[in-house]
Parts: sequence; structure tokens; C-alpha cells
Amino acid sequence: MRKIVSDMLNSDPQIEVCDIARNGIEAIEKIKELKPDAVTMDVEMPQMDGLTALGHIMKDCPVPVVMLSTLTEAGADATLKALDLGAVDYVQKPSGAISLDVRKVQSALLEKVKSAARSKPRKRVEMKSAPLKYTPHAKTRIIAIGTSTGGPSSLAEIIPLFPADTPPILIVQHMPPDFTARFAERLDVNSAIRVKEAGAGDRLEPGLALLAPGDYHMTVGKDGRVHLNKNPKVHGVRPAVDPMMITAAEVYGSNMIGVIMTGMGQDGASGIEVIKKNRGFTIAQDEESCVVYGMPMEAYKTGCVDRVVPLSQIPAEVLRKC
Repeated sequence: MRKIVSDMLNSDPQIEVCDIARNGIEAIEKIKELKPDAVTMDVEMPQMDGLTALGHIMKDCPVPVVMLSTLTEAGADATLKALDLGAVDYVQKPSGAISLDVRKVQSALLEKVKSAARSKPRKRVEMKSAPLKYTPHAKTRIIAIGTSTGGPSSLAEIIPLFPADTPPILIVQHMPPDFTARFAERLDVNSAIRVKEAGAGDRLEPGLALLAPGDYHMTVGKDGRVHLNKNPKVHGVRPAVDPMMITAAEVYGSNMIGVIMTGMGQDGASGIEVIKKNRGFTIAQDEESCVVYGMPMEAYKTGCVDRVVPLSQIPAEVLRKC
């Protein structure tokens, strides 16, 4: 596995593999010595596993880490734990077979490692937080949130701050199947609002956050329910933020708030434009608090962002508008 990943990384002239570690203990030592721009790490390693090593790394020598993950339920649990501990991103663990899938894995690995090298590592987020208080107002009927790289830990930080009577929330986090249901469960346990993976026909209700399921676009219908489809990927991803935000804006108009958070790429920028065109309110996470300042930057470039705020202030800003 180390050889496969090393060869993939070395195939890109912009990347230099400075060393390889055989286990978690050796990884910690080499990171302290070499101070790399980014690290790839497998959960499964001898002597000290990847999660234990990651905890030490983020405490003693923080560096952007991309986890190698299996796209299974067990892999999802381990990966989400790694993101809680401060990993920047994850990519499917490659196999030795020569196939189109392996080439896709290589492309994702190269893109995410280069993005990680430009990012800021985040230390572990404590997910238990007291929800904010606010006075409900009938005007705001829906809150739409879009995020990607760095999103899981960021959502884990802010979703518990929303009180139980918050207007309906829709969330698109770029994630594969099996990951979204587990992630929704983890958010739900620590939040005053209810959080679940969206199902076709789910009704938008106060105090409920619906997370788009992996490999499905989530849209909003005039019937006040969410709809799921497997239309072509948007910006190379499914679920994508734009279909969710655009359809929500067309239904709710000025009675919605759109939020774009940390992530690479431009997904969500068109959604923000449509929300603003329909007189909704728009928020973008500021550069300093982003793991990757890509999606918020592209949204800001549209000229349709009303407020730019740090991650920690997003819930309060949303509730102020509610």
C-alpha cells in the first residue's frame, strides 16, 4: 500500500514524497523531523494505528493529514473519527488493480493532497455545545448550508449551536454513500435539533436538519418536501450544493438563508447567486477560519454574499436573520 500511494504521488511533478513511515510511531517521528506540507495516513498500521497517531500529530506537530479510507460502514466510522481528530480530508484507499477506478482514486488523491498542503490543520473539535437562544420569526422558512473539505469538523462545531426551534436546515456535504448516514447520526447525538440523512419525500420541518445522502442530489419541491435524484454530477460531485440551493431559492425566495462554508472548488457559487436574485440572505465563511478557502471565495466573487463571518459566528448570524 505504501508503495502504491508513493508511486501515485510521485507521478505529479508538483509533489515530492520526502519519506515513508511503516507505522504510526515512525510517522510521528518523521513528521517532527521533516515538517512536510501534507501527510497521507492509513487507519490500519502496525504498532500504533492511524487514529492514535493522528491524535498525537494534531496535538504535538499539527500538519494537514489526508486519510486513506475504505468506502464501507466501518471505514466511514474510522474516517469520521479521523476528521473529528483534525484530519483535513480523506480519499478512497487504492487497490493494486489497474483499472479506471484506480485512476480515479489517483486523481482524487493528487488533488486532495495538493489542496491539503495549502490548507490549515484544525485541532480536535469538542462536539458538545450549548445551543444559542433566539426569538423565532415567521419570515425565515429555510436555511441551506453547503460545504466540502473541512466541512465535517466545521459542521460538528456549529450544528450543535442551533436551538431546537430553528427553521428547517438543508445540508450538502460532499461525501460518498455510507458516510452521510453515519455523519448525520453523529451530528444528531450532539445537537438540540434533529439531524438525519435525507430520504425522498422528507418534509421540511422546524428543528430538523436534513443531510443530502451520498451519491444523490437533493432538491426542494413546491410541496415542501425534499426530492432525490441521480442526475449527472455537478462540478464533479454528487450531491452538489448548487441544485439544492437553486431549487430552494426558487421555492422560498426571500424567506431563506444560504450559507457557504469551507471547501475546495466552486460548488455553491451559482446557488448563492440565485438565492440573492430571489432576495434571500447569504453568508460565506471567512478565509481565516476555513480549512480550504475555495467555495466561500468563489461565492464571494459573485458579489452576492451579504455577510462574511468566521465559522464560530455563523450560527449567531443565521439566527439574527431568523
